[in-house]
Amino acid sequence: MATVTRENIGVLNDKITVKIGKEDYLSSFEKSLKNYSKQASIPGFRKGMVPVGIIKKMHGQSVFTDEVLRTVEKELSGYLVAEKLEVFGQPLPLPENDASQINVNQPNDYSFSFEVGIKPEFTVADIANEKVAQYKVEATDEMVNQELERLQMRHGKMTDPESVSSDDNVLNVTFIETDAEGNEIEGGIKKDNSLLVKYFAPGFRNELTGKKKDESLAIQVDKAFEGKEKEWILNDLGISEEEAAAKYFKLLITKVGLVERAELNEDFYKAAFPGKEIANEEELRKTIKEDIQAQWDAQSKNHRQHEIYHLLLEHTQISFPEDFLKRWMETGGEQQKTPEEVEQEFPGFLNQLKWSLITDKIGADQKIEVTPEDIKGFAKQQLFGYMGMNTPDAEQQPWIEEYVNRMMQDRKFIDDSYHRIRTEKIFEWAEANAGKEEKPISVEDFNHLLSEHQHHHH
Repeated sequence: MATVTRENIGVLNDKITVKIGKEDYLSSFEKSLKNYSKQASIPGFRKGMVPVGIIKKMHGQSVFTDEVLRTVEKELSGYLVAEKLEVFGQPLPLPENDASQINVNQPNDYSFSFEVGIKPEFTVADIANEKVAQYKVEATDEMVNQELERLQMRHGKMTDPESVSSDDNVLNVTFIETDAEGNEIEGGIKKDNSLLVKYFAPGFRNELTGKKKDESLAIQVDKAFEGKEKEWILNDLGISEEEAAAKYFKLLITKVGLVERAELNEDFYKAAFPGKEIANEEELRKTIKEDIQAQWDAQSKNHRQHEIYHLLLEHTQISFPEDFLKRWMETGGEQQKTPEEVEQEFPGFLNQLKWSLITDKIGADQKIEVTPEDIKGFAKQQLFGYMGMNTPDAEQQPWIEEYVNRMMQDRKFIDDSYHRIRTEKIFEWAEANAGKEEKPISVEDFNHLLSEHQHHHH
């Protein structure tokens, strides 16, 4: 009869040994051989009529080995369940195991050992006494004016003037790399783009005035652009700021366009905000301001959640069987990793593992559940987002229910949705329980804060 023993070999690191006797696997082996003979197709024998002795001679060793190892695995899995032993990943076979000892012609008692990493007991950090800032950026009239201008441009009418005349002109251009004298470099950079004149540096825009289709001018990126626009162009061209100082381009204008801004009328209101009843400019500005405020509030919420995430991660003390986990990373994945690769990846892996344990414990302790109705609601929310549907009667359309039912049959969608919804619910709990300190902040300071936060944690 099979026996399973367990001994501690390190911090949260145990050795489990499974011993099986002939009586544990011989009957299953004989049954497997018979099943094999019924399915086997061997010349000279009718299918299903191959003698078991022939099958044993031809395939007995592999079937025998499979049956022995399957029995060991079954006993190991049963032990983990019976003992309610929570382990990381899969048990790792120890080097002392010798599969060559398994001999179909000499059935014997066998012993196999495995190493497991035990999940630790721990307490989630108490965040109730931690003051986590809730920053408040106020939507200003200037922000509303900029967004209104953007919407008017977006919904405006494109015209084709003969030449460049204003900052609102749209230029289709080709960047062609040249030498300092303006001669094209064979094999050099050549990239198409579409730019508003206002994207160019103020001091350079005059050089564009009056230019027509098929005309060109010599530029250097670090002189023709500034700030975010320069960074964007450099990324698009695939060159660094240091390289830009020594590179020259011919800017070929392939098209001159101009967007005539949309008028503030009922047609524009419907196009800019479908599904909303907007009667005049005052209501339009109010709607824009609400949208801008919602965006800043969402960013502030995300920032607070990031801070709570790091508080939980850094203030929750958890011990790990690190040596075991490194061995598991080396051999437990789809591809073998080198010790150097494991060392490089281990800090990030350990953080992910720690966060997974924390969220699992919060979910269990707080009885946070994700129901089928939650997932259906999430499917609808995603669909409405993709389709731009935000009218009250949208849910009443019959094809919506058909779409949701189809998504509920998609295992990957169910799994992804479950994890996203569960994470949202865990953060809702954490936000409600963490101490809060509301702080007004300017756009510039908030953007700087986000930049510093990203730099610090990555």
